[in-house]
Amino acid sequence: MRERLRARDALGDDVAIGVERGERSFARGDRVMFLRNERSLGVKNGTLGEVRSATSTRLAVLLDDGRSVAFDVKDYAAIDHGYAATVHKAQGMTVDRVHVLATPGLDRHAAYVALSRHRDNVELHYGRDDFADRRKLAQVLSRERGRDMAGDFLRAPEAELRPASPPVTLDAAVARHGRIVQSMRFANSIGEPYTPDQRAELTASRAILDAIQPYGARDLESAFASDHSMIGEAAKGRVVNAVRVMQLEREMRLNPDVRADVFVQRWQSLDRQRRILLRDREDSRAGTVADRMIGMAKSLERDPQVESILRNRMAQLGLPPTLDRGVGQSLANMIGKGRSRGLDIGM
Repeated sequence: MRERLRARDALGDDVAIGVERGERSFARGDRVMFLRNERSLGVKNGTLGEVRSATSTRLAVLLDDGRSVAFDVKDYAAIDHGYAATVHKAQGMTVDRVHVLATPGLDRHAAYVALSRHRDNVELHYGRDDFADRRKLAQVLSRERGRDMAGDFLRAPEAELRPASPPVTLDAAVARHGRIVQSMRFANSIGEPYTPDQRAELTASRAILDAIQPYGARDLESAFASDHSMIGEAAKGRVVNAVRVMQLEREMRLNPDVRADVFVQRWQSLDRQRRILLRDREDSRAGTVADRMIGMAKSLERDPQVESILRNRMAQLGLPPTLDRGVGQSLANMIGKGRSRGLDIGM
């Protein structure tokens, strides 16, 4: 897309700028995407806009909602070209025209998100090497991931059989799981023990999710843990956010590059929270955030693939360019030292 715009003289002169994902060339007229929430600019992860001016250190962007923002790259570098995005990243976007490239990994939920981002026009593209014909394309884009596996659940114990027949859709399974998790969280909040019926319901619900999608229960519960408000939404049947984050958890489990991206985003977000709390003398709350960051750092010991990827992104994590130990250990030590001294390292 960018090459075609360049051929039509629709872009200004290229300016090389170092951003979080490496060096990029930006020019007046470029479409760009913001990759991290930033309250001071009024942007969030996935915000789109058009470059109005670019220097080696500063960008001015007209956002799609009509607002203009300008910023120094040293202060905000989470930006990249905005001509294409994954379906997950496109969640919540609205643009004039959309081209969707269908792949075998799509299902009904992802296809709905992809095909509803446009105001004026959407075109669907697919490769013959992925889909033999339109009938096969339609089957994939309208499927519930677990329907081909629903028969597997019929081998479950009788106590878990009743909720699985007739076949359960992913949306229904997520809503059901939201209800049982909500009821168990309520019992815990008032000091009541879980009942045998609750435990059996949780086991059955997890089995249904895993039958629909491998590791589905773990992915959904990780999504719930990341944002407790999704539990109540799911319990009421509003499952779009839960399913979206559930799919992100699946992508992270399968793709170390996605896990690395999410690690960096979450680390930077927590670090900003910690610094603000320290600035405001809220040491106890800052300590709680620091504990979460140390836990994240130690988790890299169990994920050597992500640890290796992060060695190329140490500046984004606040680490020096060379280390005498692993990334995870270095991050844990950096936060631990700052906490033990009551200081904010690097402020």
